[in-house]
Amino acid sequence: MLQPGGPTMSTLNRVNVTIKPEMTARRLLQRGLVLEYLTLSWNVVGSVVLLLSAIATGSVAFAGFGVDSLIEIIASAVVVWQLRGEAGSGRERHALRIIAAAFLMLAVYIAAQSAVTFTSRSHPGYSTLGMIWLAATVIAMLTLAAGKRDTGRRLANQVLETEARVTVIDGALAAAVLAGVVLNSAAGWWWADPLSALVILVYGLREARHAWAEAG
Repeated sequence: MLQPGGPTMSTLNRVNVTIKPEMTARRLLQRGLVLEYLTLSWNVVGSVVLLLSAIATGSVAFAGFGVDSLIEIIASAVVVWQLRGEAGSGRERHALRIIAAAFLMLAVYIAAQSAVTFTSRSHPGYSTLGMIWLAATVIAMLTLAAGKRDTGRRLANQVLETEARVTVIDGALAAAVLAGVVLNSAAGWWWADPLSALVILVYGLREARHAWAEAG
C-alpha cells in the first residue's frame, strides 16, 4: 500500500518503464559481446587449422577460407570495439568501413591466387582435418549468425546486424569450400578446389560494397 506523500503508482510505473529498457539493452549488449567473443575464438583456431591445411595441400580453397577466417576475426574485433564504445561516437561508420576494406582485400587475394592455380593447373591435395573443421564451421557459424541477427535487431545496431550477415555467409562459404575440396579428393576434380574459392571472391566484393554503402 502506498503511503501518503510517497510516490504514486503512475510515478512507479514511469520508473519501471525507464529501468526495464535499460536493463534489457544491457543484457542484449552483453549477449552481443559474448557472441562476438565466441566467433573470435572459433576463427582464431580455424584460421590456424585451415592455413596449415593449405600449406600442406596447396589448396586455394583452404587458403581462401583461412584468410576469410582472419577477416572474420577483424570484423568481430571491430564489432566488439563498436559495442564497447559510446553511442554517437562515430564508431559505427568507421567500423563498417574497416569491414568493407577487409573484404575487398580478401577478394583481391582470392582473385590473384585462383588465377595462378588455374594457369599452372596445379593439383591440390586434401586434408581430413581441414574438411572436418569446415563441416563443423558450417554449423557453428549459422548458429552464431542467428544469435547476432536477433541481438542486432533488438539493439537496433547496424554493425552487429551487418556482421551477422557476414557470419551466416561465412557458414555458407564453408559449405561451398567443403564441396570443392571433397570433389577434389574424392573424384580428382582439381579445378573444383580453386572454383569453390571463387565463391569467396564474389562474396567478398558484395559484402565490401554493402558495408561501405551502409557506412554512408
